[in-house]
Amino acid sequence: MVDRGSSALHERIADQLGRQVDPAVARFAEDLARENDMRAMLFYGSNLRTGSLEGVLDFYRLLPGPRHERIWPRVSYHERLEDGVDLRAKLATMTLPMFAKAARGETLDTTIWARFVQPAALVWHRDEQARLEVIEAVAQAAITAARLAVALGPRRGEPQEYWRGLFRETYRAEFRVEKAGRENDILAANSEHFQGLLPLALEAGGIAYTRTGEQLEPRMTPKERARVLAWWRRRRRLGKPLNLARLAKASTTFEGAARYGAWKIERHTGMPVEVTPFRERHPLLAAPAVLWKVRQHRKHQG
Repeated sequence: MVDRGSSALHERIADQLGRQVDPAVARFAEDLARENDMRAMLFYGSNLRTGSLEGVLDFYRLLPGPRHERIWPRVSYHERLEDGVDLRAKLATMTLPMFAKAARGETLDTTIWARFVQPAALVWHRDEQARLEVIEAVAQAAITAARLAVALGPRRGEPQEYWRGLFRETYRAEFRVEKAGRENDILAANSEHFQGLLPLALEAGGIAYTRTGEQLEPRMTPKERARVLAWWRRRRRLGKPLNLARLAKASTTFEGAARYGAWKIERHTGMPVEVTPFRERHPLLAAPAVLWKVRQHRKHQG
């Protein structure tokens, strides 16, 4: 049963990752991937769902080799002009082995498996081996998420109840700017993606269940449930400190932070921000003066 479920899950993940994206997105991803000896590039987020080229495209660039940094991923911002359209991308970079380890739930991080149980597209891969490794990692993300979802959820319920509880908990464990109820938005926007995913992930993870109509009753033993909940409590407790550490790192290593910030400010306030050489090199030092100008701009607008 586990082997059959695992095969079915992997086939589903392969189909989902192989979805078509706008050719402009694919070309942008390929150019970003080929800057170094990359293994693969994943595209995710709202632009994947809507197909829009506006806003910022979200990519994960996966490198070969072991873990490179204690705190990952490294984030950068990129712009390009494609057929008269300004494209912008936020690029997170980490190694594929570390990505896979995080997807299996073997690190304290919660972001990888919680993010990649949601829709993603494999928009570039170096070779077939890299493609298979990404499929395996994303399948493991689904298994990790499903195991926690049923440990947190009711003894019996519809799949959406389990996913809703999972995302509610993971959002609480991080510093997030989204309004309460974000878990409902995720499920509503990606209903086709989650349809039938939970049973496949449970089977692949070796968790038996019974089905009555639309309801599932996972057969997780009290000992196994307690083990999973203990695993989660540690990650929940360290979620916000880890977020803070990443924000602190990003404040000094975010490549293109000044250009990204200038674009965000103009987008939300209508006030253009000149990216001077000083602001490009020292975005933190430049931030107070820029924020003061934003405040004055809003006063005049009001």
